[in-house]
Amino acid sequence: MARLTLRRRTVLFSALIVLIVSYCSLALVTSRWLEPERFDLTTDHLYTLSPGTRQIIDNVHRPLWLTLYFSQHATKDMPQLRSYEQRVAEMLQEMVARSHGRIRLQIVDPVPYSDDEASAEGNGLTPVSGGGNGERIFFGLVGSTRQPTSDVPSDLTPDTPQDKSAKSVDRTLPIPFFDQTREAFLEYDIAKLLYQLSEPEKPLIGVMTDLPVMGDPLQGTAPWAVMQQLQQLFNVDVLDASKLKKIDKNIQVLLLIHPKNLPTDAQYALDQYVLGGGHLAVFVDPFAESDPVALTEDQLAGTNNHSSNLPRLFADWGVAYSPDQVVLDRDRALPIELAGTNLLHPAMLGLGTQELNRDDVVTASLQRVTVSTAGHFDLLPNANTRLIPLMQSSADAEIVPTQRVIDASNNPSTLLQGYQPQNQNYVIAARLRGPFVSAFPEFAKRSGHLSASPSNEEVILVADTDLLTDRLWGETQNFLGQPVFSVFANNGDFISNLVDNLSGSSALLSIRGRSSSQRPFTRVDALRRAADRKFLQKEQELKNELADTKRRLSELQPAKDASDTSTTAEQRKEIEQFLQRQLAISKELRDVQHQLNAEIDALGTRLKVLNIVVLPGLITIAGLLYGWRRTRRNRRKRA
Repeated sequence: MARLTLRRRTVLFSALIVLIVSYCSLALVTSRWLEPERFDLTTDHLYTLSPGTRQIIDNVHRPLWLTLYFSQHATKDMPQLRSYEQRVAEMLQEMVARSHGRIRLQIVDPVPYSDDEASAEGNGLTPVSGGGNGERIFFGLVGSTRQPTSDVPSDLTPDTPQDKSAKSVDRTLPIPFFDQTREAFLEYDIAKLLYQLSEPEKPLIGVMTDLPVMGDPLQGTAPWAVMQQLQQLFNVDVLDASKLKKIDKNIQVLLLIHPKNLPTDAQYALDQYVLGGGHLAVFVDPFAESDPVALTEDQLAGTNNHSSNLPRLFADWGVAYSPDQVVLDRDRALPIELAGTNLLHPAMLGLGTQELNRDDVVTASLQRVTVSTAGHFDLLPNANTRLIPLMQSSADAEIVPTQRVIDASNNPSTLLQGYQPQNQNYVIAARLRGPFVSAFPEFAKRSGHLSASPSNEEVILVADTDLLTDRLWGETQNFLGQPVFSVFANNGDFISNLVDNLSGSSALLSIRGRSSSQRPFTRVDALRRAADRKFLQKEQELKNELADTKRRLSELQPAKDASDTSTTAEQRKEIEQFLQRQLAISKELRDVQHQLNAEIDALGTRLKVLNIVVLPGLITIAGLLYGWRRTRRNRRKRA
């Protein structure tokens, strides 16, 4: 019997060792060669990649290397930033897992005076101050099509065919700093970086306009600053509207600026470009101050040749726009100096964060955009499209005729006479989301004619062209003998973001903002709100009693000359009663605060007990019950 028991124990221990070895081997094999099954149990699926991101990753056909720089030591006392770094790292790891080895990731701590710190700065990352011991904090991402020299895995050496193809068009792009205020667009920013790295060359964008945005080499005038900025990021091709028959499909974004009396062929080309999936941004203006047409010609002809419109396409898209109306907004009016006098110009507006769409990637990070004599958009009653505002006026705005603004150019303050705000936010820039249908059904028999667009097609509309001019967002200053363009508004960033967003694939455009990973303590917030209500009630009670006491004292004051002693005593009695009541109310306020702290502490204790004691205890009890039932079942079988 003893030998049988010993043999049984030996078999059990041997089986246990085999089970452990088998489990470890299986875990090693699946983690190395098989894609593990992953589950996202967060409320808003923060770690589940959107379909657009998955499409971009699946279309990466050459190796990409990502390096996440994060200053671990400098942020040891910054738990919120360290938590966000974990969020970024986990998002990157999810993308790496999806890439099946095409994307490699390394995380680097750029300690001061190290090669890693020099590499981070050399690759375009922006450090911020505020770290421990005065250290700078790096928190950015560098993506490259060339393998870092410090990371040469054996399975992908520089001699492989994949690496040779990547070397032919080496690119390195950074995300300078992961700003936590842009957490909603974290996935978009990283996916955009991957998309740009996978593109072999800079995107081609087209510009069609009669405004001198590209300057004039014959006269020695340089392109506008916004165009110089675009030329650094994109290949820019200028189109001639008078000769335009068809728009090249290689043009990823077309900027149509200040269209006036476009030929039918050009309008049809625009129509087919949009229906074919092209990305169009239209800039119109009720009064373009940079229009080269002399204002005196308008005054002599009795017309406004400084306005622009796209009436046929707008009507087909369901857009309501009038070149005869300008938005005034005295709440956002910019100060100007005219004839030595400082005054506010209600047609020149400084749009702040409240007027910019914080949920759209184009405007989310902007702080200020300035516009001048801008129009507005709305939808027609029969529209099948959606208008999603990017920029709009405040509610303290009104609409006036364009001619009135022109007449008040020498004294803009007259525009405030008889000012009547309509309590409406007027849309100055917006996304127009389709589907669209052709505005030229008479050309249906033409070869290759498109009659409708995909359902998710978009067009960007901006009711101002003056925001593109240098004077509205920056000024050239002399620095050490060199001209430097100093900016005071984000107009240039708005255009760059707009073109950058539209030049991406349809997959990139489909990626929307997400919620923050920082989860609020709703129960604690509810307790604080309840306590605040009690505080306000007590404070109001104190103020009311103080007012009553002051009123009572003023009533007693006239009787002072008749009976000075009795009046003074009565006043003292009133004051003593008030002071006693004030002390009582202060004690009640402290009691409310103590009660709030006690409720929060009790809630924290309950959560700790639940997580540390109750749940593990339930799991342990369940395991013991299962083991007891199994042992009991085995004993019955032996019996």
